[in-house]
Amino acid sequence: MKAVVIRTFGGPEGLEVVDLPVPVPAAGQVLVATEAIGVSGADVAIRSGALASYGFQEGHVPGGEVAGTVTAVGEGVDASWTGRRVWAQTGVGGGCAEQATAPVHDILPLPAGLSAVNAVTLGSAGVVAHFALAHAHFAAGENVLVRGAAGSIGIMAVQLAARGGAGAVAVTTSSPARGERLRALGATHVLDRSGEGGPDAPGDFDVIVDIVAGAELPSFFSRLAPNGRMVVVGAVAGQPPADFGTRLMASFQKSMSFATFSAATVPEADLRAVRAEQFAAAGRGEFETVVHEVLTLDQAASAHRKMDAGEVFGRIVLTP
Repeated sequence: MKAVVIRTFGGPEGLEVVDLPVPVPAAGQVLVATEAIGVSGADVAIRSGALASYGFQEGHVPGGEVAGTVTAVGEGVDASWTGRRVWAQTGVGGGCAEQATAPVHDILPLPAGLSAVNAVTLGSAGVVAHFALAHAHFAAGENVLVRGAAGSIGIMAVQLAARGGAGAVAVTTSSPARGERLRALGATHVLDRSGEGGPDAPGDFDVIVDIVAGAELPSFFSRLAPNGRMVVVGAVAGQPPADFGTRLMASFQKSMSFATFSAATVPEADLRAVRAEQFAAAGRGEFETVVHEVLTLDQAASAHRKMDAGEVFGRIVLTP
């Protein structure tokens, strides 16, 4: 089968399409013939070498999220899965290939009306956005800011906050054109990357969902209302400065809260239930799954170049 490997860490040119043996599903796994493969920020970070200290090595096959048809099952897996179209989370990688294995507890049938491409656009991003807002104890009527809203997680956070009755849903993004697209998805205010916007924008926010992190993260502490909560779900701009805790403590009297969130802490049953609800809602047209572009597996390096350049609005999807 064809697969993408990270031949050398660094830029997208280090990606290579090679022939590999078709993997054999182990006990508790299924084998999926992929129809769609999501390209994520985690894939980009792994390719760059930024996560080498976590055990990722050159030769790794990226891709943590696929959709397609189950072609074989491992020991202990109900054979009735064979032939079913599913969304699947492959774990630490292996998805950027014509066939990929996944644990049976990390697959979900595709409902009618939801394509494989839309499934990998929504599958992991939707639950992160849902549980991040829950982690922040978001309630109807509160003002929400989504920092870095043009990616798949941010887009879903905007839609969920709007559906949840937020008083205002503000976004930070890089251009007026992106801002208008986010308004169409439920944003009420568009701010620049520094968090500045028009005079009608809220002065502070009860909840900030941050996908960016990086050096500018502490500057957003001043945008939190008293008892405000910031939840960081990504770090596409890298780690915050070492003194960010000190800068948070400088606002001690505002009783603000700072938290990180990873879907890895959510019980599997809860993830499955929310993901199934979101898939069904998307199949009915209640959520918009924003696909930036669909490319072939051979164009994986091009997909990563677009990610590196910050050109992507929504998600890039690869097809075999």
